[in-house]
Amino acid sequence: MVKRMSTFSMQNHNHVCIKFAASFLLAGLTFRLLLWDSLSSSSVVVETPPSLAGEKTESPVLDFPLQDSDSVDFQGNNNQSQTSHNVKCDIFIGEWVPDLSGPIYTNESCHEIEHHQNCMKNGRPDSGYLYWRWTPRDCEIPKFNPNKFLVLMRNKSWAFIGDSISRNHVQSLLCILSQVEPAVEVYHDKVYRSKIWKFPSHNFTLSVIWTPFLIEAAMFEDKTGVASSDIHLHLDKLDNKWTNQYNNFDYVVIGGGKWFLKTAIYHENNAVVGCHYCPGKNLTELGFEYAYRKAMQLVLNFFMNSNHKETVFFRTTTPDHFENGEWFSGGYCNRTVPFKEGEIDMIDVDSIMRDIELEEFDKVSSLGSDKGVNLKLLDTTMLSLLRPDGHPGPYREFQPYAKDKNGKVQNDCLHWCLPGPIDSWNDIVMEMIVNA
Repeated sequence: MVKRMSTFSMQNHNHVCIKFAASFLLAGLTFRLLLWDSLSSSSVVVETPPSLAGEKTESPVLDFPLQDSDSVDFQGNNNQSQTSHNVKCDIFIGEWVPDLSGPIYTNESCHEIEHHQNCMKNGRPDSGYLYWRWTPRDCEIPKFNPNKFLVLMRNKSWAFIGDSISRNHVQSLLCILSQVEPAVEVYHDKVYRSKIWKFPSHNFTLSVIWTPFLIEAAMFEDKTGVASSDIHLHLDKLDNKWTNQYNNFDYVVIGGGKWFLKTAIYHENNAVVGCHYCPGKNLTELGFEYAYRKAMQLVLNFFMNSNHKETVFFRTTTPDHFENGEWFSGGYCNRTVPFKEGEIDMIDVDSIMRDIELEEFDKVSSLGSDKGVNLKLLDTTMLSLLRPDGHPGPYREFQPYAKDKNGKVQNDCLHWCLPGPIDSWNDIVMEMIVNA
């Protein structure tokens, strides 16, 4: 071929080069147009969450392919945020966007899921709620990298302090981390509400401390939530169940809220000062907001005045999505897609709680840096409000309609399925640690 080309004239050679270049450019332009058309078409397709064709409701295992572009890096490679360092991004304002890669664990690959959050095993027939991802308005945060997290947290200790939402949150984290190293449970209380796990290879300790009010409380409820007497709250005393252990932790995630809506008698200075919803008691009705503000002030001031300087994530209240009733009066949550911003408003009690949290947090946050306190606001309220589709609903129990398809079933529209939207809370926590 070399010899044949040497016999060409320079003119013929130039003509060939020009024709070849033109053909190459034309082919490239055609490919680009085809590629753009393909991407445009695919973006239209995923505007709604994908459903699994031929899905069998009795199967307890979620099966999905991980897309190469969205797969999680378990090897500890640099999985950095796409947040611009020149632009301040509010990671709590954004929307839920379709994510075909799905969660990084399944109800079969994680053994820490409690039965009432195992929606797939319990027979939930749809799975579209698994294929959404929280995306802030002005940036994008990567999925949680369990390998990187465990490396960062070597020889450290975390505690999740609060009610059953805190336990729901820690279970999500356990499921994600278990894809790298299984956790070893080393402690649980008598009712299995407070627990401690170890990750031996990293000497990492993870705890959950059940204290639904965060302050001292006398409660008289059985496992089903039936009370034999009113709750008594001491508004000037923190629950020493968590304060006595506080110095053991490097990181704390703390939050509460919903339990303050229950009937309760309020104490201050060892005297009854009033109550919330206690007709016939001849006590001053102070309202839950009075007690909640007192509790938040006590908690935040404790952090400000402590000599132990750890990182504290103060989590805001979690809205529920009961419709046409409450948990005890036939309320349900049967939506299958997220809301978009502006399509739903918080109910009054959630708005009141969040306002109190933000007001009290603002009061102390300006003083935190001066006192060496690393206090961070984990504002999960609004992003959670947009996910009515992520709750167990009737599938808090195994096959709830097996005996009667039209039977009345108690719904759970407060806690989250695992896997589910609460996994994104850990994406946010990881982002806040990496960029701290």
